[in-house]
Amino acid sequence: MATVSVIMAAYNGAAFLPETLVSLQAQTMTDWELIAVDDCSTDGTAAMLEGWGDERIRVIRAPANGGPVVARNLAFAAARGRYAAGLDQDDLCLPERFAKQVAFLDAHPETVLVSTAARLLENGRLSPGGWPRQLTPGLIDWLMLVQNPFAWSSVMFRTDAARRLDPFERPEMRYVEDFDFYHRIRALGELAQIDEELLLYRIHDGGASNVFNDTMCANAAKLLSRHAPDIAPLLVAHVMSRRPVPDIATLGRLFAGIARLNEAFAPGRDTETLDRVHREIATLWHRLCRAGVRSGRIALHRAMADRPSGASIEPAALADLVVSQAIGGIRAIRRAVAG
Repeated sequence: MATVSVIMAAYNGAAFLPETLVSLQAQTMTDWELIAVDDCSTDGTAAMLEGWGDERIRVIRAPANGGPVVARNLAFAAARGRYAAGLDQDDLCLPERFAKQVAFLDAHPETVLVSTAARLLENGRLSPGGWPRQLTPGLIDWLMLVQNPFAWSSVMFRTDAARRLDPFERPEMRYVEDFDFYHRIRALGELAQIDEELLLYRIHDGGASNVFNDTMCANAAKLLSRHAPDIAPLLVAHVMSRRPVPDIATLGRLFAGIARLNEAFAPGRDTETLDRVHREIATLWHRLCRAGVRSGRIALHRAMADRPSGASIEPAALADLVVSQAIGGIRAIRRAVAG
């Protein structure tokens, strides 16, 4: 029995899959198995997996194309490891990923899932990931209320805990099935992150986040509505999808709702967690304010007057907002001339 079972849904992945497999074989912890479910690929993906020549790779051919949730459920059902690791067919593990995650879970029995930090890989170029850092279990609990805190390909979790969920991933939450899974497994223990970039997350036109954006946004709003029904669509549009807010009223509604969420979240939390959440809200306000001002839809003086209580602005950040105001003014004038 392997220590780690790697769960992979594979569909027409021949272009990127070889690099992913090489990254698996480069792991310093060699006691893993890959369970790859080929979802009726038409490009030779199944043959590539079967012919790779590594006995740790197990291939299941799905009888019909059912999508990534069905494929991952099939893969997890066949897992034999003490731990399971998520990995998409196009992402790359750095060599120490499995060793460090296994060591963390072995040392922290209260933790059911641990992720790692990640970098973005696009057209051969690396850039910082857009996920908040550093993440403590308390801050992760807060972020789960407003956005997805993890990349699926970065997570490792206890198989015995995940088997208590039925099903493993829910088909009705397609394209946010990972975010839904984190919410469900959180009831069984803490979620944590190793603050080290041990994954390269590939961005390309064929990724699910680009192809199925409407379904993803609808299901994300459904998930967030459990905690924030009044602002869930705004969280998806402006926090998760990073679209600029259209006006000052929308920015105000969004952060009034976030304040209510924070009020409900705070009781019983330690001071360090509350301080981290406060800083995260301030950072989020600056990001959304900057995007809105730079778009020319929000006046900087209005945004500054309505900013959340205690959201301090560093001199460099304020200078950046002033520059954003100038850019936004030019964009607003162009829209007026064009329209």
